[in-house]
Amino acid sequence: MEAQAEKTRKVRQTKTGVVVSNKTDKTITVRVEQTFMHQLYQRYMRKSRKFTAHDEQNQCNEGDIVSIVSCRPLSKSKRWRLQEVVKRAQ
Repeated sequence: MEAQAEKTRKVRQTKTGVVVSNKTDKTITVRVEQTFMHQLYQRYMRKSRKFTAHDEQNQCNEGDIVSIVSCRPLSKSKRWRLQEVVKRAQ
């Protein structure tokens, strides 16, 4: 029964971005950038979006590059969880 439940579980969405803020307890704000081609002007443009993620051990600092994964709603704004710290800030 458990093996069947694992097969039907959907793959969780992951994103990589830079930590912008870690001022709140057990919460980080991550800025994720996306590049895309403008349809009319044929130029590459950057679009960014901020996500709040749960950081259980308060291990992230501003400037760290982190990977976050989607999860169940943890609060009003937190729908993401810290997966790993890819690169520490200098």
